[in-house]
Amino acid sequence: MASHTVTFPITDPQEILKLRAGDEVTVQGHIIGIRDRTQIRIFDQGVPPPMDLSGAFLLHTAPNVRKLGPGKYEKICIGTTTSARMVRFTEGLGAQYGVRAICGKGGFPDEAIEPMQRLGMVYFAIVGGAAALETTQIEEIEEVLWEELMPECLWKFRVKDFGPLTVGIDAHGNSLYHDVQAAAQEKLKELYARL
Repeated sequence: MASHTVTFPITDPQEILKLRAGDEVTVQGHIIGIRDRTQIRIFDQGVPPPMDLSGAFLLHTAPNVRKLGPGKYEKICIGTTTSARMVRFTEGLGAQYGVRAICGKGGFPDEAIEPMQRLGMVYFAIVGGAAALETTQIEEIEEVLWEELMPECLWKFRVKDFGPLTVGIDAHGNSLYHDVQAAAQEKLKELYARL
């Protein structure tokens, strides 16, 4: 396991290729908050996102915020939501919009492995229930678009030392989630054989 610091959005795809499943990553720069309704608008309704997602890190979230004025929000609690239900958007995010990293709770199923490898993407695992810590690592909410989808808008967060995160799926076809499931299935076979 190696430790990395990565600044997003990235401009050099080689930065993603350095990351291996199990590595620890701390993120600097900007991350984009996104969730189900946002991606449904982009892919199911065919509305292009109003911000550049090239080289982006997407965080599956619908944050708790306080409105300060037009387009201006203060963070209260910014946590993550379960990713698996949004796996169907992975290929489009990478192929059409150049997204390079996705992060959320619970991981992605095996169907994400091939497109992430082909498109040079990674999935970062984050500890569920760590919203209080994550919120302190977000310095500012810089931009909010599609406010009518509140709280499932597009959020641009400036972050410092966000993480540590674990590379759950890398751009080389490795997945910690797959490995754990395979090991669990083998263990089940052993247990059944003893019955």
